[in-house]
Amino acid sequence: MISAPPPPGAARNHHHLFHTSFYWGKEAQFLFSGWPDNNSGMYALALILVLALAIIVEFLSNLNLVKPGSNRVATVFFQAGIHAIRAGFGYMVILAVMSYNGGVFIAACLGHAVGYVMFGSRLAKKGGQA
Repeated sequence: MISAPPPPGAARNHHHLFHTSFYWGKEAQFLFSGWPDNNSGMYALALILVLALAIIVEFLSNLNLVKPGSNRVATVFFQAGIHAIRAGFGYMVILAVMSYNGGVFIAACLGHAVGYVMFGSRLAKKGGQA
């Protein structure tokens, strides 16, 4: 069944913030509808959130809580749960970057770099010895 087209003025009333190339500015919308919505404080909070999510992804990527002699079945399910959480946070970072906002992109890259230095590098694993 074919539906009727929208009235001529209806298309102009929607405010779309979908960009197809990188742009700079706080006029962004990502992860949730209407957020951060052209508010400088909320934009800064959103950048901090993306940075923190990227750091958490790196932390979870290098997390090893398996102890020798632990129950294998429980360990597998625990690791699967951690993996699912890491993947979910990683996808949230990807979706935020897909907003094409330059600040969000830099926050994500910086978060992954900081997380790698803190949790994944030889410096972090050797206790300060490179």
